[in-house]
Amino acid sequence: MKALSLSLVTVVLCVAQVSAHARDTQHLLPIADAIQMKDRDGVLDGSVKFYFAGQKHPVVLQKLGTDISNQKTNAFGKSDEQACKWVFLSTLVQFQKKAQQLGGNAVVNLVSYYKKNELADSEKFECHAGAVMAGVALKGDIVKIGDK
Repeated sequence: MKALSLSLVTVVLCVAQVSAHARDTQHLLPIADAIQMKDRDGVLDGSVKFYFAGQKHPVVLQKLGTDISNQKTNAFGKSDEQACKWVFLSTLVQFQKKAQQLGGNAVVNLVSYYKKNELADSEKFECHAGAVMAGVALKGDIVKIGDK
């Protein structure tokens, strides 16, 4: 019984050590490269426009709310860059759905928001990739904008 308890403790300590050293690689990737994927896959329908922090946008007619989308994707068998682009698009799709539900046609002031750390960049987004998962978190204001 004592040997079994000692073995169990050893296994728990080994698992804890492996978990403590799990990969969590930060990537700052170009927004434009990831958005180009939408044209191939058709995941964004164009009904909602996206404007990252610092980007000029048409006048906001009505702010409908602020939202956060924190998406993860399976990164197994994919490069970090490929997984990050995919999960970035999934995050935008979630914003598109939320904007449509609220009657909005744009998301403005988009920032990376990984672990609630804000990174405002109009050209790059933050993604974290591990051995089996990749994640992107964005925060933005859902709005109605004018046509011009």
